[in-house]
Amino acid sequence: MKIVLDYILSVVYLLFFGLVLVIFHGLQVFTFDLFGRPVQKVVVDWMNACLAYGLYLTGSSIRLHQNSPLPTDRPIIFVANHQSLFDISAISWFMRRHTPVFVSKIELQHGTPAVSYNLRRSGAALIDRTNPKQAISEIARLGKQIQDHCESAVIFPEGTRSASGQMKPFASAGVAVLLKKAPSALVVPIAIKGTGHFNPRKLFPLRSFTRMSWTILPGIEPKGLTADAVVKQAEEAIARELA
Repeated sequence: MKIVLDYILSVVYLLFFGLVLVIFHGLQVFTFDLFGRPVQKVVVDWMNACLAYGLYLTGSSIRLHQNSPLPTDRPIIFVANHQSLFDISAISWFMRRHTPVFVSKIELQHGTPAVSYNLRRSGAALIDRTNPKQAISEIARLGKQIQDHCESAVIFPEGTRSASGQMKPFASAGVAVLLKKAPSALVVPIAIKGTGHFNPRKLFPLRSFTRMSWTILPGIEPKGLTADAVVKQAEEAIARELA
């Protein structure tokens, strides 16, 4: 019975998901062309709210846990574990005050309505994982962007998704480049739970009635620490929260 419900509710949510992307793609193009990036960002925020809260259509729940406020007068580097593509819309909505910009694979710059357009317009670091020189250059550009505009970067140091929830080792190279270009940034770990269980295989079927949460952990002040030490602290903090 549960698997039948999974299939039915997956169809409902994915139809909603596709409709949101199509509608908000047009709204993004319209607002960016007429009003520029600030208004287009508001449209993107509400698109991500729809995608995140739309998960309730599957009987699932989403929760943000944040025990202390984050600064708004300095850039932030969010370091998160990565379980599913559904990690992203909630981060974008919950952290919208900090203008999160993602480090993403270059394949996503085209082909997905609304998402690809926003990646290009937001200044996301679109990296070719087969070309380290290009990847470093893109991440460095993003680091300078968040330093100059007091924005935030979101990076998944595992490098790929781990749907099982078992974290893969964190790599520090990307964070090191961001810190070099954004020396005033605070590093903030995010522990993501449940999205891998919700989305264990591709996009279909999803697992209904899944509890998903995003926990904003205490920031790490990188001054005086190596990038390796900062990433290690973030990895251990996330692992403790997931445990």
